[in-house]
This record gives sequence, C-alpha cells and structure tokens, in this order.
Amino acid sequence: MRVDFMDETLITEHLDEPGMRRLVAVFYRRMREDDLIGPLYPADDWEGAEERLAGFLCFRFYGNMDYIAARGHPRLRGRHVPFRIGEAERDRWLEIMRASLLETAVPAEAAAALTVFFKQTADFMRNTPRSVI
Repeated sequence: MRVDFMDETLITEHLDEPGMRRLVAVFYRRMREDDLIGPLYPADDWEGAEERLAGFLCFRFYGNMDYIAARGHPRLRGRHVPFRIGEAERDRWLEIMRASLLETAVPAEAAAALTVFFKQTADFMRNTPRSVI
C-alpha cells in the first residue's frame, strides 16, 4: 500500500499504543548495533532514548500526555541540534525504522502512513547539509 500523505486514522485504527511501543523497542535494539547512528546516542541512555521516542509517538498519535507532562513541548529540531544529522544519518534512521516496521508486522496501512510521517520528520531533523561520513 502506498500513501502519499499522512492519514493519522490509518495509524490509530491499525496500530495501538502497545504496538507503537513494540515498534520503538525493536527500533532501538537495531540502533544499538548500528555503526553510523548508534554512536550518536549516549551509551548510558538507551532506555531513556527509547522512552522519549515512544512517549513522543504516543503523544503525537494517541494524545497520551505523559510525554508533555515529563518533557514539555517536543521541540524536536532543537533537541537534535547537538547531533550532526546529514543525509546519510537521515537515510539510515529511515532504513532502520522500515526494518523495524517489517519485523514487528505493523499492518500495511499503518506502516505506510507512519513511513510518510517518519520521512518528513527525519528530513526536518537534518542540520548538516551533507553527511558526516
């Protein structure tokens, strides 16, 4: 299924919060092993990073306010400024997320809509015109 715009109902109708959290857990398991993006994460904060992404996504798609209560406004771009994110980093992040969507068997409708969201967001996070490598 190809979706050219993000239809949030495709996400919320086909993937619940526990499913989103499973997706993020698999994503971070894969990130720990990645040689390009893995080193960007503090070694002692993998669990925190996982919880922040899961919390953000549950806020964004399900209205769960725990993330906002703990962290305030997402300020995604500002929070990522300390990390050099170029095209290669963006592309690898998306590659790992696509593999995680497949591994967790996210329904095609939700995966397609999430992919649109992730592509837009990952591109927005770029703060370096070219890749670091």
